[in-house]
Amino acid sequence: MIFSFYVEAQENRTPSSSSNPPTVQAKLSNQAPIVDGKIIGDSFWESIEPIGDLTQIKPNVGAPASEKTVIRIAYTDKMFYVSAICYHKDPKAIVVSDSRRDADLTDDDSFLFILDTYNDTQNGFLFGTNADGMEYDAQIDNEGKGSLNTNRQQGGVIGGTNLNWDADWDVKTQIGDYGWSAEFAIPLRSLRFTAGENRIWGMNFERNISKTTETAYWATIPIGFDLKRLSMAGKLQGLSLQNPGNFKIFPYALTQVVNNKAIIPNKTDANFEAGMDLKYSITPSLTADLTYNTDFAQVEVDDEQVNLDRFNLFFPEKRPFFLENAGQFAVGSPGEVDLFFSRKIGISGKGNIIPITGGGRVSGKIGQTNVGLLSMFTDDVQSLGIDKNSYNMARVNHDFPKSRSSIGGAFINRTGMGERNDDYNHVMAFDGKWGLGQKAQITGFLAKSATPGITDSDHSYKLQFSYNWQKWELRAAYTELGEGFNPEVGFLQRTAFRKPEFFIQHRWRPNNLLNLLELRPHVSFRQYSDFKGNLVTSYLHVDNHWVWKSGLEIHTGINYTTEGVLQDFNLSGVLIPKSIYKHNEAQVLMITNQNKVVSLNARTIIGGYFGGNRIATTGTVKARVGDKLNSSLIVNHNILNMPNGELKAIILGNRLAYSFTPRMFVQSLVQYNNRSRITSVNARFGWLQNANNGLFVVVNIVKDKDLFDLMDTRSLTLKYTRSFDLLSL
Repeated sequence: MIFSFYVEAQENRTPSSSSNPPTVQAKLSNQAPIVDGKIIGDSFWESIEPIGDLTQIKPNVGAPASEKTVIRIAYTDKMFYVSAICYHKDPKAIVVSDSRRDADLTDDDSFLFILDTYNDTQNGFLFGTNADGMEYDAQIDNEGKGSLNTNRQQGGVIGGTNLNWDADWDVKTQIGDYGWSAEFAIPLRSLRFTAGENRIWGMNFERNISKTTETAYWATIPIGFDLKRLSMAGKLQGLSLQNPGNFKIFPYALTQVVNNKAIIPNKTDANFEAGMDLKYSITPSLTADLTYNTDFAQVEVDDEQVNLDRFNLFFPEKRPFFLENAGQFAVGSPGEVDLFFSRKIGISGKGNIIPITGGGRVSGKIGQTNVGLLSMFTDDVQSLGIDKNSYNMARVNHDFPKSRSSIGGAFINRTGMGERNDDYNHVMAFDGKWGLGQKAQITGFLAKSATPGITDSDHSYKLQFSYNWQKWELRAAYTELGEGFNPEVGFLQRTAFRKPEFFIQHRWRPNNLLNLLELRPHVSFRQYSDFKGNLVTSYLHVDNHWVWKSGLEIHTGINYTTEGVLQDFNLSGVLIPKSIYKHNEAQVLMITNQNKVVSLNARTIIGGYFGGNRIATTGTVKARVGDKLNSSLIVNHNILNMPNGELKAIILGNRLAYSFTPRMFVQSLVQYNNRSRITSVNARFGWLQNANNGLFVVVNIVKDKDLFDLMDTRSLTLKYTRSFDLLSL
């Protein structure tokens, strides 16, 4: 049985508001679309009433989109379909910059949509494509709020947006003299939802038009928000949903050849591994995942970093098993006090791989309650003195959709499976958020750890107030982390602190001023102190973002910093004595139009640093040839002149990617770090069946010391993963 949709009598509506979002009602149909990208002339799609017009958020907020977009949707008991005709007056000006899965679509001619399948106004699934038919998908948690890295090739997520979630779905596109069109086919079992009659989903659509650097939405959204603002999405009403069933296994086989000159010269080792993952939908909204002999050989290596401070560096999680539903397990303050950080499972503190024997996860929703249960087991590594361990987490979070509020709790545990009885660590946490209408929100968490030998100050908490509406964005927060707080399965940027902070920003869209789109003057402040009242860090940032309609963006700021060094420390070979250091810094950032053949994103900081001065420059130059070949040159250059010595820290990198098709690609990452004197090469060929399944060929080369020495470590890995749908066999 197939259903299509028509719009209730509101085609000539004015831009929607949160109190009156646009709605679409289900209507029965008895035909099925042929998914080939051809929409015009297709009798199935032309029999369906299109959804209404889109409204700009930039460059001209509130104005109708400059190009017409015709959107239609349909579904069966097993599939969900979306079609879009993106009219374009000059089809030769259509920009396709990247065909790799999950490449950024912001600066392409692109079409995206989001589905809030639980209608909880907080969580959803995001899909998109460009005129070349690339596949873009992501899981959205907490309306996309969180600390994250949105570049898939660099990976990683800490709540908010999980770009590395890959579902099994299909999209086809066509380019013609009218512009371009796209046709999406998404199996319902790739989504999570509540079955039943007369169900409602949240929904919104976005179109990006490159020639005018334009973004337009179906359900209009105020300045400062984007498609992930699900509490302001439109509504898809009258859905009749059944359990589509989902029971898949993902076996893999891997062979690897390794030559490690540093351990045994002129000897090559070969090994073979096999393992399997399993996915079963307990209900349409609750899924169980099991894994045995878990392997992540196809995952790209970490970006090189140099620590030029006293605190911990953050390396994001990139492994697919831990990235699915990652937002449901997030708790704490992203990037600073992460109470659960899955990278602690299977990777030692020094980056050594610890074999994962296996484990399981149950995640999803029961009613409006988010549920996440995780249990993993790692093997011992005698050479590193590491015993077998079990890792367990239970996370429950109940949403109150109409109020943008929730309350939840988490229990996180690591237990050593060796002979010691006191080898364990527990963390218990409670968190919540209280929505104050659409404009403001109060959020916070409270956590306590339990570690043998630590009995005092083993707490952490944060309370934050935020306001974001139209021209103003305000935040004020206080975070405290006790001296005994020890989340061993979490990430702490620094230990034992009290931290007040605030942020104030004003958005101004001037009329006819130097072709500017927006000005964003802002000021932020944060201060870290220890529990004896000593100042550790103080940072005051005053800045303005200059954004032009052409896509050019320049940030001009000044930083006032204070660093309280309470004991001498070594900064990459240079001694920094105990003292109080007060300095000023000038900061400039430039971002050119990213849809051009060559684009630049660069930042320079010049000012004082621990009693001396520094010039720090980071930059990425992107270049592309057509839509198949992409290259990024990455430079991270620091010159520090300190009282006790000089320091140059240089990281060079180059990313190359060629897409034969959206599902067949070759990628490489070459990096050089002058401090460790390491040159590394990571090259990957992928031929995907769907999502993360298919053939992978990975070459890794790591070389120490002088550039022209023989390679210290070389490895070649061949991995094949296949998915089998047990319900259709």
